[in-house]
Amino acid sequence: MISTTSLFAPVDDDLRLLTNNLKQLVGARHPILGAAAEHLFDAGGKRIRPAIVLLVSRATMLEREITPRHRRLAEITEMIHTASLVHDDVVDEAELRRNVPTVNSLFDNRIAVLAGDFLFAQSSWYLANLDNLEVVKLLSEVIRDFAEGEILQGINRFDTTLTLEAYLEKSYYKTASLIANSAKAAAVLSDSPREMIDHLYDYGRDLGLAFQIVDDILDFTTPTEVLGKPSGSDLISGNITAPALFAMEEQPYLETLIEREFSEEGDIEKALLLVEESQGITRSRELAAHHAQLALKHLDCLAPSPSAQVLKDLVDYVLSRLY
Repeated sequence: MISTTSLFAPVDDDLRLLTNNLKQLVGARHPILGAAAEHLFDAGGKRIRPAIVLLVSRATMLEREITPRHRRLAEITEMIHTASLVHDDVVDEAELRRNVPTVNSLFDNRIAVLAGDFLFAQSSWYLANLDNLEVVKLLSEVIRDFAEGEILQGINRFDTTLTLEAYLEKSYYKTASLIANSAKAAAVLSDSPREMIDHLYDYGRDLGLAFQIVDDILDFTTPTEVLGKPSGSDLISGNITAPALFAMEEQPYLETLIEREFSEEGDIEKALLLVEESQGITRSRELAAHHAQLALKHLDCLAPSPSAQVLKDLVDYVLSRLY
């Protein structure tokens, strides 16, 4: 598997700067929020989202140096992403993320909700200070999409009538919206041609969908120690993702198990086995590969450059997580 460290070489220095800046941006005005933020930004995330913003910035600026606004956009993107993770963990009552205790388990739910709110608010403030209305609109939409994605996921728990379209829409809100809109915003800050701006949005959307589908596959195929949370935990909590959706078409009994919310002894084990024995994982892999291919095509608008090449390699990286 490709490691992100070697992958992001063209923006390595940018990402180092970003990590230092993030801790300052969150500010030490509130020691507990400071502690929460330090903990979050140190938790070994791959920084994929801000890296994409920086890569798009460099790939669209080419001969020119990227601006402080591009850098700030990358920081805002990571803040929004982190805020969404904090809220996610509260909603999911998660104890661990990347094998590190979550903010809600270290402090408590109340502080975690407020820390997430604070990060959203802080990112909005820095966003407004970019003084670019289009970029403000793009990233405000992301914050709204996150909430909508969480609400949809909550409403659709254990709902076996969920369609593939509805699943993809939810995946867009939860994952792809941030990647798509921040990539687009970076191109807007570079004054790129409109057509290129739109292609970079589409690249982010399809890459984000592939990324989420791969995550949903890994939830079934990765052992607990590696995943940092129990295997199949999405399904157990009633969150029906691509592998289970496809599996239900072949294994109607899976629907019964989900509809009774795994209330009987051995239901969870049976359900996981049904997914494993079906074509669910294979078909989900094909779906992820389909979106990855679409993402690649949208990069044809960029002139060759080291950063443009990494945006292409990133598509392979997302799929390589499966093998």
